[in-house]
Amino acid sequence: MAKVILTNEVSGLGIAGDVVEVKNGYARNYLVPQGFATPWTRGGEKQVEQIKAARAAREHATIEEAQDLKLKLEANPLRVAVKAGKEGRLFGSVQTQDIADAVSSQGLGSLDKRVITIPTAIKSTGKHQATARLRDELIANITIEVVAAK
Repeated sequence: MAKVILTNEVSGLGIAGDVVEVKNGYARNYLVPQGFATPWTRGGEKQVEQIKAARAAREHATIEEAQDLKLKLEANPLRVAVKAGKEGRLFGSVQTQDIADAVSSQGLGSLDKRVITIPTAIKSTGKHQATARLRDELIANITIEVVAAK
């Protein structure tokens, strides 16, 4: 077993700043090369504090702000205009950055692309779902309306 410090959220494993034990091959072949984790060392405890401080800075300052943003996101479907071909198939797919840009362009607030999760790839026009983790205990369900760009 290898001890690693997560630098990003990994579903089913933990969030940034967590120290977890995983199998050696999983750490060596996936987590570390992809940048999701760094090997744990005694000096790494300082790094854990830095990661947690950065995560706290990215979180919305107060619970009230986060709840207000959640209400805005869930009340209004986000319109994302992308290039599409025949029958509404997209050239590529909608990414988390596209959703974050749509949130700010529609005047709903600011959202970091790293807190957005798209359960299945969005490769066609129409309505789709995504989630945004605004705080550790607060998750917003986002409806995304993908339309073809003119």
